Amino acid sequence: MAQFLTRFNRSKYLLILFLPALVYYILFKYVPMFGILISFKDYNAFKGVWESQWVGIKYYKLFFESPDFLKLLRNTILLGVYKIIFGFPAPIILALLLNEVRIQVVKRVAQSISYLPHFISNVVVVSMMFLFLSPSNGIVNQLVEWFGYESINFMQNDHYFRSLYVLSGIWQHIGWETIIYLAALSAIDPQLYEAARVDGANRWHQLRHITVPGISSAIIILFILNIGQVLDIGFEKVLLMLNPSIYNTADVLSTYVYRTGIQAMNYSYGTAIDLFTSVVNLAFILSANWISRKVSNTSLW
Repeated sequence: MAQFLTRFNRSKYLLILFLPALVYYILFKYVPMFGILISFKDYNAFKGVWESQWVGIKYYKLFFESPDFLKLLRNTILLGVYKIIFGFPAPIILALLLNEVRIQVVKRVAQSISYLPHFISNVVVVSMMFLFLSPSNGIVNQLVEWFGYESINFMQNDHYFRSLYVLSGIWQHIGWETIIYLAALSAIDPQLYEAARVDGANRWHQLRHITVPGISSAIIILFILNIGQVLDIGFEKVLLMLNPSIYNTADVLSTYVYRTGIQAMNYSYGTAIDLFTSVVNLAFILSANWISRKVSNTSLW
């Protein structure tokens, strides 16, 4: 007990700093988990959770047997996979490029410019997309017509939705996500580079044998966390881009939950779909963590 009090007293200021985050997660992450009971009941807002009729896995069966199930799952997984394939390496590459810049003023300006889009809301980003990709006066279609081709209605064509979603996400967040990798790069011992130069290693050799291995732990951990978000597609941005002509590729689990759970007020059905998404994400992150621990001895726990 005395040892515990000593450690507590030594760490009390850190615990005070941690307290707001703990309260936030308890109130907004753990307490709402009570709501998963709704997915097993025929929820009626006037009766409340406890008085609503228990229906078991009725709404899960209803979702799995729905003709939209496979389409929604395919669209969501493809968006998540594309984000990992194209979006995950982008901040790593940018961080490595910035790390090679020796003129500090240029480096800081490049970092600042790359960070700025992160602070632009999704509403503004999608509005910019509609403006730049407009088939009548958008700058992109003006270039297309200048090369002798007909203008393309990008935002109404389901073939372009995934590319636009992923590319705009990379542009919006690439600079912000480089912060972690730049921090990891700053922790690499400069003497390793000096020793490598003495041995005749060029920039490529230093990058391959010192820089990348030096940030490999950060890359693996963030990759595992990204794997756990394969089905967690941002609802707001998809909804803003969504229109009936691109439902075939743009309709994902989160937008379907919004239509069925909020607009149609079928709260039990929407909760069941959302819980299914969370369980699948948990399975992905556990699997990725297990594989990482077996292959590289690096994992979240």
